Amino acid sequence: MAKTELAKILIESVKEIASISDHRPPMKTHCAHLSRRLKLLLPMLEEIRDCKNSLPEESMMKALLSLKESLLHAKDLLIYISQLSKIYLVLERDQVMVRFQKVTALLEQALSEIPYQSLEISDELQEQVELVLVQLRRSIGKGRGEKYDDELYKDLLSLYDGATDSEILRRVAEKLQLMTVTDLTEESLALLDMLSTSGGDDPGESFEKMMMLLKNIKDFVQTYNPNLEDVPLRSKPSLSKAQDEDQKNVPEDFRCPISHKLMSDPVIVSSGQTYDRECIKKWLDDGNSTCPKTQVKLTIDIVTPNYALRSLIAQWCESNGIEPPKRPNNPQPSSKASSSSSSSSFSPPSDEQLKIEALLCKLTSQRPEEQRSAAGEIRLLAKQNNHNRVVLAASGAIPLLVSLLMNSDDPRTQEHAVTSILNLSIFQENKGRIISTFGAVPGIVHVLKKGSMEARENAAATLFSLSVIDENKMTIGAAGAIPPLVNLLSEGSHRGKKDAGTALFNLCIFQGNKGKAVRAGLVPVLMRLLTEPEGRMVDEALAILAILSSHPEGKVVVGAADAVPFMVDFIRSGSPRNKENAAAVLVQLCSWDPQHLIEAEKLGVMGCLIDMAENGTDRGKRKAAQLLNRFSRFNEQQKQSGLGVEGQVSLI
Repeated sequence: MAKTELAKILIESVKEIASISDHRPPMKTHCAHLSRRLKLLLPMLEEIRDCKNSLPEESMMKALLSLKESLLHAKDLLIYISQLSKIYLVLERDQVMVRFQKVTALLEQALSEIPYQSLEISDELQEQVELVLVQLRRSIGKGRGEKYDDELYKDLLSLYDGATDSEILRRVAEKLQLMTVTDLTEESLALLDMLSTSGGDDPGESFEKMMMLLKNIKDFVQTYNPNLEDVPLRSKPSLSKAQDEDQKNVPEDFRCPISHKLMSDPVIVSSGQTYDRECIKKWLDDGNSTCPKTQVKLTIDIVTPNYALRSLIAQWCESNGIEPPKRPNNPQPSSKASSSSSSSSFSPPSDEQLKIEALLCKLTSQRPEEQRSAAGEIRLLAKQNNHNRVVLAASGAIPLLVSLLMNSDDPRTQEHAVTSILNLSIFQENKGRIISTFGAVPGIVHVLKKGSMEARENAAATLFSLSVIDENKMTIGAAGAIPPLVNLLSEGSHRGKKDAGTALFNLCIFQGNKGKAVRAGLVPVLMRLLTEPEGRMVDEALAILAILSSHPEGKVVVGAADAVPFMVDFIRSGSPRNKENAAAVLVQLCSWDPQHLIEAEKLGVMGCLIDMAENGTDRGKRKAAQLLNRFSRFNEQQKQSGLGVEGQVSLI
């Protein structure tokens, strides 16, 4: 099997592992960490797949085959764990962890065998792979010292031995997320599957005890929530056949996670989840303090109307000829409100909430001046502090602002909307909300292409903010963000160039975006920035060139741009950071075409490299040493061939 084909198989294996998301709560953290670490290997595997240089075939193939085998074990393990009973995973945690440790050790050994020095991958990729290795070794080192939820383990043991304490049952049900009929049914099926696949062996009384333990949990949860049976089965209102068919076609996002029916009055709780007001009110009135869907403890006892979703539901109903569900005119407060010892789950809205609700209503107005004014106020509120960013996002501001990006013809409204999204993205959790909002990234890219100069600059800054999360880099690149960012870097104001440069640097860290950037004409723009009289973008231009030159297409284009003289000049007289990046570019160019080695030597780079290897930064020393080693190997090869300098030139 060829190296390229094997690399493709490894890439698909990692992607398959990353797609396994049904991690069981007791092992959720372990499985998620393993999946995330393996996903970090994708850029390196893509580099191996695309590498045109000759690699040490025997050692490389042996290491890659070993990695293929260990990835197969990892995939099988994650699938196996996803099918196990949650109760079993806790009670037999040591046995499961032994298998987990074995797979982790196999992965660490396989990755350690890869001859990285032969790959000549970028510093960023090298550090990423080293990080994965360190994390795997640390995980192996922890062994049985791995952190467990000892309280959950002790609680389950006591229930396993026959205890029926309601407080223990509550803790176990919440921690194992066994609070709905669906969860309990899945757990029961998992236990039965384990029993049926036991190979005919007598499972003994342990499985019987686990089934009885599960029954006790179910009985408790049903007592805790008498309407539990209605949750997954859905209540059966008196609907006509046509109406019932309409209910089946309701988009999942428009259904309440509790009732599974079309929401009439969607509200947001502090966990960020949306429920129908009446359903979440009853849930809280029954004494629950956690989010029904995520089981996260609710930090505040106030719900916020989700105007954005309410508007989308109304639009969907209208376009499908369905009468929108009627909303209560005056929602009653929960029963807690009458108790002086407990605050209301549906407290009267504060002045702040009323103001935000009024602004969100204006965003949906048909009057452009109201939209512009509301977007401008939200922009200022989101700029002030994290509290405002949390409340605005939880109130449903993001989808409404995204809608304005594409649908508003007013340049100022567009500018306010994209800047509001930028300010909201400063709060880390909002980045995920924005990226997952339908149309958000395409809308931002639309403004980046068509908006006013200030709007384009803020759109670039927004993409930079969102691309801080590694998973978002691919999404943003796939949405066509790179060509308009290159345009802004070329023709924008100084601030616009800075915003575009930082966004492009972040996006190009992802291997899949490097080719897109090269094909979008980024290299000529960067070379021009290196020669600008003010030199205000030199740092950014060199940093991006260092990344692009590690890509096969990047090497060709950078090499053709007559970059070597510039790199030698920066190594000779640039700042420490610029020396590092210039040397990184030369390492890639010289490994691709020996002609660049000869050119750099003629320009007097050797003395600069010797000085840099002794007195440079740590990264600078590494790059200088790599180049000196390459010069040494090249000269040795020429001596063995009996060629002088003239012979070297003619040979090339």
